[in-house]
Amino acid sequence: MNDLNLTSLAASHLLTDLKDGLLTITMNRPEKLNGWTLEMMEALREVFSKANTNDEVKAIIFTGSGKYYSAGVNLGGSLKLMPPQKLHRLIVKNNQALFDIFLNCNTPLLIAVNGPALGASVTSATLANSIIASENATFSTPFSALGITPEGCSSLHFPRLMGETNAQRMLGSEGWKPNAKEALDAGLIQKVVPHNQLMVEATRIAQDWITNKEQRKFLAGSQLEELKATNARESEQLADSFLGADFLKEQSCFLWGKKKYAPSALFFSLWVLRPLWSRLI
Repeated sequence: MNDLNLTSLAASHLLTDLKDGLLTITMNRPEKLNGWTLEMMEALREVFSKANTNDEVKAIIFTGSGKYYSAGVNLGGSLKLMPPQKLHRLIVKNNQALFDIFLNCNTPLLIAVNGPALGASVTSATLANSIIASENATFSTPFSALGITPEGCSSLHFPRLMGETNAQRMLGSEGWKPNAKEALDAGLIQKVVPHNQLMVEATRIAQDWITNKEQRKFLAGSQLEELKATNARESEQLADSFLGADFLKEQSCFLWGKKKYAPSALFFSLWVLRPLWSRLI
């Protein structure tokens, strides 16, 4: 369904259903594990922008189709060959804009995690009013393993949600990937239900919000302006780490192993030439 008059691009990536004030947005690329390609991120920007200006929308549920909630940002498909200084600016701009989609959402937002969630799909979920998860869900933020820094306000928000110890377990070298019950116990999410009850319960919660005139707010008492400042700072740090030698080499090898030779060559070229251009950033 396409209740928000979406463009063909957005409609090919997302399903929307608006009924009695409740807008359900479903990522609908299950064959790609609902990964956040540039096209998916543009679709998200469009749908949330239109929801923000639609007076009929009183609450939003955001979820995924298929077995995965989302495999997160497609790193190899989101970077193109260009001068490193320009690439650095683009990474900052795109990363900050991605999480601003969720930060700028002016309607109560419920994330319904239907399966495994990775990277940015996890950190962005914590910027909602609340997170409900299927028993099949898992949560992974493998930033340390990838050689990049935390994003999605997680450097500030995760310790508030889970405490410093659990935050570092997820964001640091341990790479802890909690299942739904573990995430609930840690404080990352707020409710777990049987998989076949996920959308029924999510709908009930969101309808109660509408009845009770729930306001848009953030978990752990975080405030919009401090989250936006954290997003801006993290985006700069992320761009620095994306152009670091370890990340470039690791991505080149990973993509080559996946037979994605063109993006692999991009990362290899950036890695080999890094001693020349790194001084210019």
